[in-house]
Amino acid sequence: MLKKVVSFLMPINIYQKKSSISKTLEVTWNNGQLVLDSKNTNYSFGSLQRILRKGLKEINFETIKDMDSILVLGVAGGSVIQTISKEIGFKGRITGVEIDAEIIEIANTYFKLDQIPNLEIVIDDAFEFVLKTKEKYDLIIIDVFQDSKMPHFLFEDFFSKRIGFLLNPSGYILFNTMIHNDMDNIRNKKYSDDFKKRNYSIKLIPRVEQHNELIVIQKKE
Repeated sequence: MLKKVVSFLMPINIYQKKSSISKTLEVTWNNGQLVLDSKNTNYSFGSLQRILRKGLKEINFETIKDMDSILVLGVAGGSVIQTISKEIGFKGRITGVEIDAEIIEIANTYFKLDQIPNLEIVIDDAFEFVLKTKEKYDLIIIDVFQDSKMPHFLFEDFFSKRIGFLLNPSGYILFNTMIHNDMDNIRNKKYSDDFKKRNYSIKLIPRVEQHNELIVIQKKE
């Protein structure tokens, strides 16, 4: 409790681990809240939870609550899953895909991710999982980062079309991206334009927490 109080004055690191995939992982008390960080960015809770909550709010909490199935690509500490489960009250099926098993250990120990009863965690590469799964989803959340960088496959035409195929009619994609330069802006515009050509509705939410841009996509019936 003392560390929590002191964290309003300065961050208090309580756990650090080297991961073969995510490099440095740290659990820290910050402003009275436990957060999970990599070397250069927030991985769960803190700013990331605020970012994805904004996207979920744009879709509408009540709409999400009535869904049957949600896919989360990139779980980390599970902050978006906690928002979906505890704040929205979603009772349907949540599938979380995370490539780094060591992150899930931290999420279970410090953030009680394993106490969410309607959650299934799959340790797998997001690209491989999307290729293999035969399930369809009402909401697909894409939050895949390697520290502060985004894997190139996320923006490849094959992957985006496969994501669209896995989406139920009227379903949503919430894609958290990071903008560092003009090339990233061009990348996101092309990504959005490609979905528009395939009869999806698109909304961009720029400059969330300074460097993030959310892309909200809805599949038309």
